[in-house]
Amino acid sequence: MDAATVRERASDLPTEPGVYQFHADDAVLYVGKAVDLRARVRSYADPRSARIRRMVERADALEVAETDTETQALLLEANLIKRHQPRYNVRLKDDKSYPLVQFTDHAVPRIEVTRDPDDDATVFGPYTDKGDVETVVKALRETFGVRGCSDHKFANRERPCLDHEVGLCTAPCTGEISTGEYLDDVESAKRFCRGETGVLADPLRREMEAAAADQAFERAANLRDRLAVVESFHGAGGEAVSAAGGDGDDYERHVDVLGVAIDGDRATVARLHAEGGQLVERDRHRIDVPGESEGAGGTVDAAEPVPAVLAAFLVQYYAERELPDAVLLPEPHGDDEVAAWLDAAGVATRVPGAGREAKLVDLALKNARTATGTRDASRELAVALDLDAADRIEGFDVSHAGGTAVVGSNVTFVDGSAEKPDYRRKKLAEGNDDYARMRELVAWRAERAVAGRDDRPDPDLLLIDGGRGQLDAAMTALDDAGWDVPAVALAKREETVVTPRREHDWDGDAKLQLLRRVRDEAHRFAVQYHQSVRDDVSTVLDDVPGVGPETRKRLLGRFGSVENVRAASVDELEGVDGVGERTARAISERL
Repeated sequence: MDAATVRERASDLPTEPGVYQFHADDAVLYVGKAVDLRARVRSYADPRSARIRRMVERADALEVAETDTETQALLLEANLIKRHQPRYNVRLKDDKSYPLVQFTDHAVPRIEVTRDPDDDATVFGPYTDKGDVETVVKALRETFGVRGCSDHKFANRERPCLDHEVGLCTAPCTGEISTGEYLDDVESAKRFCRGETGVLADPLRREMEAAAADQAFERAANLRDRLAVVESFHGAGGEAVSAAGGDGDDYERHVDVLGVAIDGDRATVARLHAEGGQLVERDRHRIDVPGESEGAGGTVDAAEPVPAVLAAFLVQYYAERELPDAVLLPEPHGDDEVAAWLDAAGVATRVPGAGREAKLVDLALKNARTATGTRDASRELAVALDLDAADRIEGFDVSHAGGTAVVGSNVTFVDGSAEKPDYRRKKLAEGNDDYARMRELVAWRAERAVAGRDDRPDPDLLLIDGGRGQLDAAMTALDDAGWDVPAVALAKREETVVTPRREHDWDGDAKLQLLRRVRDEAHRFAVQYHQSVRDDVSTVLDDVPGVGPETRKRLLGRFGSVENVRAASVDELEGVDGVGERTARAISERL
C-alpha cells in the first residue's frame, strides 16, 4: 500500500474515535486506536519508523471500526490484539488485561476485582480505571455486605472477621445473615453491574443526605465523592464494549448487534460481534432497497424499510454462517418466518430499550450511519447552491489591528465537523485593506492547490467571512489562479449568504447553521493567530517607561491598535488593568 493509497483511503474515514487494522493476505498485520480515525490513518502515508513503513508497504487492505468514545477504542484495540496477535504490535504484546468485576460461583459468592476471571464466575467489564472499579466494589460491599474474603478465610469460622466489624460484610460465614437473604443482596449488587445505577446510587445519596443533616460533613463529602464515581461508572464507555445482556451469564455468549441506515435506494447494515462479553469484530454490508421490499414472509410496505432490511439480512447473512446465541436489533424485523427459523435454531432476538445492550445497538446504528453519505445539512446546502456536493468546506477570515499584525485563517470542515489537521494560517502583508488581504489569502490557497503544493483535497465550497466586497476579492483571486472552486460569503451582522449572483436569507435553518459554524471557527482561528503574532510585534509602546509586554498586550487588547491607544485619554488609559496615572501620562506624552 503506497502513500497515495493511504491518503485516499483516509479521506473516506470519519473523524471519530475508533480502531484501525492493516491486513495482508487476510492476516492482521497491525491494530491501532485513534481519537480521530481519518487523521491517524493519514499519518501512515509518511511513517515515522522503518518498521511501520515496511508494514504499510506490505499491507493490501485497511479495516476500521468506529466507536463512541476513546475508552471504547482503547478496549477494542486490546481485544483485537489479543485475538489476532498482529505481527507489528510488538510493543503491545505484554498480555496486559483490564480489570473485571467477578462474582464467584460459590454457594456464598464473593465479589472481587480481577484481571484473570474464573471460568465459572459471573463477570462484568472490562473497565479502564482500576481506582474507580475498586471504589465501586467497596461501595457495593458497604451497601449490600457481599464478602470479599478468600475461601480459606471464609471456611470454619467461629466468629465474624474484621470486615463485618467495619461494615464491609454481613458475615454469612457465621450465620449472621441467612443464605437466602445474602443471595438476594448479591443479586442486587449484580443488578448494579448490569447497568442499574440507582440500585447503588440511591442508598448512597440517602446516606450522604443523612450525614449532612447530622453535620457529619467530612463523611458527607466522602459519600459525595463516592456517589459521583458510582453515577458516572456506567457512562464512562467501558461497559459499552461488553455484550452482557439481561443475565450475568451472558458474559460467555456470542452476541451480534445490528444497526441499519437507509440512504435512498441503498441500505447499510452494520454488524458488531461480541464473544465472551467483549466486542471483537465489526463489519458493514450494503443492501439494495427497492420501492417495495420482499421479506421472507411477504411484501413489506416501502414506508417501513428497516424491518424489511433486517429480515432480508438475517436470512441472507446467516444462512451459510454459524448463528450467534443472540441478536440485538434496533427495531423488530416483523417477519414471522424469520422469527420461527431463529427460534428453532435457539437464537434469541431482542430490541433493547435501555442499559448496555441499548448502547451497543446505538453504536451499531452509528457505524451504519457513517457509511450512508454526507450529513443532511451538507446535502441541503449543496442543493440550495446548485452544487454537486458540499461535504468539504473551507472557511477564510482575516484579522489585524489597524493594519498591523495582519494574518489570515483557512479552516476545514468535513461532513459538518471541524477537520483540524487541515487547518492552515498565514501572515499577510501589512495594511488596513480587508479586501486586498482577503484576495491575498485566497490567492495563496488557490495557487498552492493549482501547483500541487497543498496536500489537502480540493474543497466543494469556499466560505468567505464578510460581505460582497470580500467575496468579489476572493473570486478575483480564484480567477487569476485558475482554481475552479465555488465560493460564497457570510457576514456576521446580516447573516445573509452572498453568492456571485444573488443573496440568500435562510433565517437560521440547518444549512445556515452549518455555514455559521465554519465562519465562526475561521474567525476564532484568525483572531487566535493574530493575538499571538501581535504579542510578538515590537511597537512604539515598548519605548514607554512602565510599559512591559503584559501591559502592552492589555493596551492593544483594549484599544485594538497603537493608533487607538494614541487617541485615548489619560482617564481611558488608566482604565486598563496595570496602568496607573503616571504610566498613563507617560503613554500620552510619548505617543
